Amino acid sequence: MRDRWNAFMNEHLIMNPTGSGSLDGYTFAVKDVFAIEDYVSSAGNPDWLRTHCPAKRNAPVIDQLLAQGAYLKGMTHTDELMYSLNGENFHYGTPTNPRAEDRIPGGSSSGSAVAAAGGIVDFTLGTDTGGSVRIPSSYCGLFGIRPTHGLVNIDGVIPLAKSFDTVGWMAKNPEILVKVGEVLIGREDDSDEDFTNLYFDEEAWSFVDGDRDTKGCILNAAKILQERVSNSETIRISGNGLSNWAELFRSIQGIEIWKEHGAWIEEAKPCFGPGISERFAWSSSLNPDGLDSLNSKREEIKQNLANLLKTNGLLVIPTAPGEAPLRQLSMEDMEQYRNKTMQLTCIAGLTGFPQVTIPLLKANGIPIGLSFIANQNQDMKLLRWVQEFTRILKERNVDIAE
Repeated sequence: MRDRWNAFMNEHLIMNPTGSGSLDGYTFAVKDVFAIEDYVSSAGNPDWLRTHCPAKRNAPVIDQLLAQGAYLKGMTHTDELMYSLNGENFHYGTPTNPRAEDRIPGGSSSGSAVAAAGGIVDFTLGTDTGGSVRIPSSYCGLFGIRPTHGLVNIDGVIPLAKSFDTVGWMAKNPEILVKVGEVLIGREDDSDEDFTNLYFDEEAWSFVDGDRDTKGCILNAAKILQERVSNSETIRISGNGLSNWAELFRSIQGIEIWKEHGAWIEEAKPCFGPGISERFAWSSSLNPDGLDSLNSKREEIKQNLANLLKTNGLLVIPTAPGEAPLRQLSMEDMEQYRNKTMQLTCIAGLTGFPQVTIPLLKANGIPIGLSFIANQNQDMKLLRWVQEFTRILKERNVDIAE
């Protein structure tokens, strides 16, 4: 299928299945950060492409999918070194959001989201460090998962901040999300207990954009959800505010990013686009000596949320504050929206817990994401739960973007 959406860095990168299995006949594309044998991934930046060598072997997740019968159909665009949530690449252009062509696709897994939303392939792989699968899934109307940190093999993937980096995937329906999960996760969850307790974070829900249609869309789905569980509570998971959690996330991430890429940046002196350049400059100014103290705070947040969710609880939050922002907003406006968005995405980031977003459809035809966060290593249970909840929403005539 022709790439009318500018989703691909290389749409001619094709790999046939190496085996047969649960993904027979399915097609997928991967973000331009995954190792493909004899291919150089660009990480969204021409100077990275210029200064790196071809991979000696495929990333293991690629081989897992090919062995189960899937066809690789192209390498997709990403924001530069994955350090953005917007999907606007200064060098290679902005992939077009198939659901709203005047709006950004979200990033950094921008091309992957667009390829799936545009129906070019059946599913796509991306990476999610600070929201880079969840946000483009929300903006482009997809089901998407950020799995438990460390659960899915991330070898052969260009890192951003290793203690946050995950391999995620996106598709137009939850059935495919489950199928891919069964291949990449490859095991059942420890608990068969149903999710019976729902927790709605008051502050997270206060971030939802003020228009009636946006709030009504996700609140209607939440109400249907509440009818099906024994316990539903509105709480505040952060005693000192999600803005402090987001700042904690940004600081740990920034220190890790400069540790990972600082030497290359100083040697190669790459050209970065607006926003990306400023973020790397900021990360270079951070003091790495404070990392242990920051990680102690992070561990406390993780333990507190784990104690709340146990094996039967879900945290229910909006995936993003609203629908995808318009293209070509000022850098100042985009940074403000990004900071607000990160107060939502940092929850799963700091804890390392799995988060799945589902694509509700507003009356104006623009998607908006609703997310569910479970305790660690309950990924397959959560994916199957989302599959069933989506079926219920359809029975109740809730519009789902598919």
